[in-house]
Amino acid sequence: MRRILAPVVALGLVLAGGGSAAAAAPDTKGADRTLTAYAKDTWRSMVAMTDPRTGLVADNVSGDLKTDSTYTSPTNIGGYMWSAVVARELGFISRKEARDRISQTLDTLARMDHHEQSGMYFNWYDPRDASVVRVWPEDGSTIYPFLSSVDNGWLAAALRVVKGAVPELRGKADRILSKMNFGFYYNPAATTPFGASGLIAGGFWDAEPPPPPQCSVQRDGTWFTCNHYDITVTEPRIATYLGIGAGQIPAEAYYNTMRTLPATCDWNWHEMQPVGFDTTYEGVPVYEGAYEYRGIRFVPSWGGDMFEALMPDLFVPEERWAPNSWGRNHKATVAGQIEHGLHDAGYGYWGFSPASNPSGGYAVWGVDAMGMDTNGYPSDVEQSRYDAGFGDCRPAGAEPDYGDGVVTPHAAFLALPYAKGPVVDNLRGLKANFDAYGPGGFYDAVAVGSGTVAKRYLSLDQAMIMGALGNELANDLIRKSFVDKRFEQRIRPLIGQETFNIPADQHLPQLGGAGA
Repeated sequence: MRRILAPVVALGLVLAGGGSAAAAAPDTKGADRTLTAYAKDTWRSMVAMTDPRTGLVADNVSGDLKTDSTYTSPTNIGGYMWSAVVARELGFISRKEARDRISQTLDTLARMDHHEQSGMYFNWYDPRDASVVRVWPEDGSTIYPFLSSVDNGWLAAALRVVKGAVPELRGKADRILSKMNFGFYYNPAATTPFGASGLIAGGFWDAEPPPPPQCSVQRDGTWFTCNHYDITVTEPRIATYLGIGAGQIPAEAYYNTMRTLPATCDWNWHEMQPVGFDTTYEGVPVYEGAYEYRGIRFVPSWGGDMFEALMPDLFVPEERWAPNSWGRNHKATVAGQIEHGLHDAGYGYWGFSPASNPSGGYAVWGVDAMGMDTNGYPSDVEQSRYDAGFGDCRPAGAEPDYGDGVVTPHAAFLALPYAKGPVVDNLRGLKANFDAYGPGGFYDAVAVGSGTVAKRYLSLDQAMIMGALGNELANDLIRKSFVDKRFEQRIRPLIGQETFNIPADQHLPQLGGAGA
């Protein structure tokens, strides 16, 4: 059974959450004005979170923009810098203000404690004085400072954006970036079930880490995580791109990750049995596996969320450089999210990605059917599970009865390059029908069945919105600032040779829309 939980009302000729392409003529200028207004308010939240003494942005702020958290991360710091570039380009701040803001942040980064050998930064700092957080401010627990490959990837991406967009600060940014060696995370001995070896670790500690169940392996006086990133459609690929682009990681590492887990019964615990074929790229055996959900073929992420699939695409023009792989998959991912929210779960709205929990705290949200984790990211408060079975190896489970769907606005913004009309319609509906919008733009998450709203702003999610809007409204601003000639020469031909197991002519009616 499918329950329509959310109020879906007509907004002119456009239905909230999705419209017909034939319902009205495209209104590109109107859509861009709306998106620009969203960007201006979103930037206001970033300003409110930023400490004027250090130029470091807090992790989150209350919905009234008055109460900041007292911790931040390399990702947050990077997101503030690329957001300032967007704010400048869209005319919200002057070139001087943007330069001064970013320069202050770079100066603080340059003096912050970090791992000298690798050039990497710790996971948590206090934005008030830039010190490393060793006691978690929310509960007093001990923090063992950790250096994440993914978090440092987003910081490095931001430094590349600054180099490309603010020439006056190129030297400052490069003095930090040039010390960051992503090869430090690379483990040539880490293997996958398909026989490929060479993966990046989740991260490391520069002192002995906490006791079990945390798993670590000591190498050269450093304690690395036992886990390595071995899935292709996940956010750690930004670190792989950066390492390959800088010549710190071998190119074949891109193909060492898995498109899906194996299709054999030994692996029948993952979401569904993939379909695919075996091939080879860069001398690496690759299984081009794919899932299918409601008639849409795609290569899954781990959790079935937008962040994993589309955040790296803010920086690397994957769909243009790799039209037969990412060009097909990004469209299919967006179509699947829309199909889930509007038609399968019947929420009336869509966009699912890790964000705040409307009931408090933080939670992972996604489309369970689109992620490899069987107990993966749910789209509703009730955590309804999808189980397609695994061919003859595992019978299908009961059909899910979706409840109070949790929509995360930043997930919809990430879809702008692939479904602008549906994105604009979806956001318009959220703003009109819920108390989902405040002084800093869209609040972080909305439970559309109950109307419960997480009235706070997370700097990461706000930065994703700013990055997406910078690309949409300013001619691929973030991508063009990030990419230089050497990076393109190393990455474009590498990823461009691949073909995912997705039909080139796959019909995706979900991507139409009145605002397209």
